[in-house]
Amino acid sequence: MLQQYERVLVAVDGSKEAERAFQKAIQVANRNDAALGLVHVIDTRAFSSVANYDTSMADKATEYADELLSGYKEDALKAGVTKVESYIEYGSPKTAITKEAAKAFQADLIMCGATGLNAVERLLIGSVSEYIIRHSPCDVLVVRNDVPDYKTEK
Repeated sequence: MLQQYERVLVAVDGSKEAERAFQKAIQVANRNDAALGLVHVIDTRAFSSVANYDTSMADKATEYADELLSGYKEDALKAGVTKVESYIEYGSPKTAITKEAAKAFQADLIMCGATGLNAVERLLIGSVSEYIIRHSPCDVLVVRNDVPDYKTEK
């Protein structure tokens, strides 16, 4: 039995891994006539380490997120997705995606890119995609960037 998805949430951060996940999320949304949710998380933990934190950093991060999400939304609409929503979340990307964004969007599928972390980095800070897999309230599809797409290669 094939799963019919109605609400596909994709995490985007401007990386090539997120871009590939976004492109595949468009395909899944179109095949399922599903709504597409775009989420970008501003990692506020980075701000806490700055000695002279001021709101201009958060403002710049929010401005970047708005521009990023606007571009992704425009691309999704051009590709035929008819229902696109976008979310900016603040905090740890791991928990913001699985708890806040997935709940707000009522996602039945979360798509994200595989991280480029090596084994030591994963041990120290953990992989966002691994956390999403373990704590998601719905199905998760991790899109790998280093695996060839056999359908498009000749």
